[in-house]
Amino acid sequence: MEDLVIRDADVVDGSGADAYRADVVVDAGRIVSIVKEAAAAGCHRPRATREIDAEGLVLSPGFIDMHAHSDLALLRDPDHSAKAAQGVTLEVLGQDGLSYAPVDDRTLEEVRRAITGWNGYGDDIDFDWRSVGGYLDRLDRGIAVNAAYLIPQGTVRALVVGWEDRAATPGELDRMRRLVAEGLEQGAVGLSSGLTYTPGMYASDAELTELCRVVGSYGGYYCPHHRSYGAGALEAYAEMVALAREADCPLHLAHATMNFGVNRGRAPKLLDLLDRALDAGADITLDTYPYTPGCTTLAALLPSWASEGGPEEVLARLTDPATAGRIRHDLEVTGSDGCHGVPVEWETIEISGVGDPALGDFVGRTVRESADLRGEAPWDTARRLLVRDRLGTTILQHVGHEENVRAIMRHRAHTGGSDGILRGSKPHPRAYGTFPRYLGHYVRELGVLTLEECVARLTSRPAARLRLPDRGLVREGYRADLVLFDPRTVASGATFAEPRRLPTGIPYVLVDGRFVIEDGRRTDALPGRSVRRTPL
Repeated sequence: MEDLVIRDADVVDGSGADAYRADVVVDAGRIVSIVKEAAAAGCHRPRATREIDAEGLVLSPGFIDMHAHSDLALLRDPDHSAKAAQGVTLEVLGQDGLSYAPVDDRTLEEVRRAITGWNGYGDDIDFDWRSVGGYLDRLDRGIAVNAAYLIPQGTVRALVVGWEDRAATPGELDRMRRLVAEGLEQGAVGLSSGLTYTPGMYASDAELTELCRVVGSYGGYYCPHHRSYGAGALEAYAEMVALAREADCPLHLAHATMNFGVNRGRAPKLLDLLDRALDAGADITLDTYPYTPGCTTLAALLPSWASEGGPEEVLARLTDPATAGRIRHDLEVTGSDGCHGVPVEWETIEISGVGDPALGDFVGRTVRESADLRGEAPWDTARRLLVRDRLGTTILQHVGHEENVRAIMRHRAHTGGSDGILRGSKPHPRAYGTFPRYLGHYVRELGVLTLEECVARLTSRPAARLRLPDRGLVREGYRADLVLFDPRTVASGATFAEPRRLPTGIPYVLVDGRFVIEDGRRTDALPGRSVRRTPL
C-alpha cells in the first residue's frame, strides 16, 4: 500500500499544458504514479493508506517563492503559516545582498543590526553557524518548508572590505571570489546583491563582474536588487543585463518593478530591453509580487554617503544637526540614491513596523500624517524614528503602478516572489498573500494570466532557474511538494488593514509528501530542509 492517493484531481502540472483529471499516488515523499481519467476509464484504481477526494480541486506543484526574507523566521517560527498556508513549499533566502552567512563574529553583529528591520535582531536565535554550509545545516534540523540560499554579496563585502565606500584591493577581491566559490560548493544556488543598500552598493561593476564569473562557472545565477527602481531604472536594468552577459552568468532580476511617478507606463520599455537580450541569447528570468506598494526599511532611503561605516556611523550622522541637514536636503531636494534618485514624498511612506514598542503609535500612518499630528516637519518625524528605533523601522512605500505590475507579470521570463518581510505590526500583505492573490485576483477575477500559465510561473519556471531536477512539476518520480486548491474560492485573506490574515481556498499542502496544511489548518510537521545547488 502506498502512503496517499489523491483522487479525481484536476491536475495543473506546472508545464503550462492544459489541466487533466487524474488519481495521483504519493509514497515515501515522491509521486509514484499518475493514473489519468481513472474513474471515467473504469480501470483499476490505485489504493493507499490514505485517500483524499479532490473533486473540484486543482492539484499543482508546490509554489516556489523566488524572493523571500524568512532567513530567521524559518528558525524562529516552526509554524511558518505565512508561507505554508499559501502553498509555498520552497523559499529562496539570502536576498538583496544581506544575510547571515558567510560571516565572522564582527560581521554577524553588524549584519544583525543592519537588517533588524527585515528580520528582527535575533535575540531568540542561536547563531551557531558562520559559513554558508553551516547555515544550511542549521535549516536541515527541520523547518516548515524547503529553502535555498543565495550568497549575499553585501555580507561578503562587509566581511572582507568592511562598510567603507572604496574599491576593493586585488587581494580583497581574490578573497571575495574564494568566499563566493566556497559558498557555492557548500550548496548556495547563486549570488544576490542589494545595490541600493550598504555596503553592497559600494561595489563597482568590475568587482561584481568578477564575482559573477565565479557564480556562472558553478552553474549558479546572479540575483541583483539593482541600483535604481526609480529615476534611472531602465539604465540600472541595462547595467545588470550587460554585467551578467560579460560574466557569462545567468541573471534573475529581483522584484522587477518600475516604480515612482517617473516610471508610470514605462514597463513596455523594460520588457523590450529584456526581449532584445533574450533574443540575443541572454539567460534572464525575473520575479514580481502582485501589488503596487513596495516595502523596505526607513533607513534604506538615506543617501549612501550617510550610510557608510555601518549602523553606528549612521546614527552619529543623524544626531549631528549639520549632517542631518545635509541628509534632509539629499532626501527632499536632490533625490537620494537610497530612494532611487527620486525626492522623497513623505505622504507615500507608511510606517509598517517598529523595533521599539513605545513607538507603536507611528505604525499604520504615513510619515506626513504623523508629522501633521505633531505639528512638525516630516523630516523631523522621520529623523526621530530613525534614531529612537535605532534604524529598525520598516515602511511601505506607495509608489507603484498597476499597469506596470500587469505588464511585467505577463512576460515570458516572469516568476513569482513575495519579497515578504514578516516582521512589524502591519507588514506588507504580500508576505501572507502573494500566491493566492496571483491565483484569485489576477487569474480568476482579472484574467491577466490563465491558470495554467500562472501555475507554471510559480512552479516549473523557478525550479528550472534553480536547476532542480525533481521539483516544479507533477511528474512520476518527482518529489511530492504539492498544493491542492479550489480555483473558485482561492484568495488572499491579507489586506493592508489586516495583513496577517491567512488565505482561503487552499485546504492541502504537502512538503516532501508530508502534510503541512491539512483540511486548511497547519499541522506540526517540519519536513522542510535546505535545497542545495545541483553540481554541474
